[in-house]
Amino acid sequence: QVQLVESGGGLVQPGGSLRLSCAASGIIFSRYAMGWYRQAPGKQREFVATITNNFLTNYADSVKGRFTISRDNAKNTVSLQMNSLKSEDTADYFCNAQAYGRTYWGQGTQVTVSS
Repeated sequence: QVQLVESGGGLVQPGGSLRLSCAASGIIFSRYAMGWYRQAPGKQREFVATITNNFLTNYADSVKGRFTISRDNAKNTVSLQMNSLKSEDTADYFCNAQAYGRTYWGQGTQVTVSS
């Protein structure tokens, strides 16, 4: 059974930082591209960042220079370091795993950026 479990969300002030983590099980983690997506209230889910199995990264323009995605294949985890957070970053953040035509999603973790 594939499981992606996100953690690290919470309430943070504008300009602050948070680090999200996603622990994967039930997949050969090192073979999967891992990503983060987010969904703000009343909006569609949108791409945030991905990291391939070869550690190549890609970011949405809205987070470039502020967010950093990384992975630890020994621990089967993918992380998202979020700095200089803005109110518009408020959303539920979802972990995503893709390979072999399959896509898996976590349940999400909530991030609220507010003073």
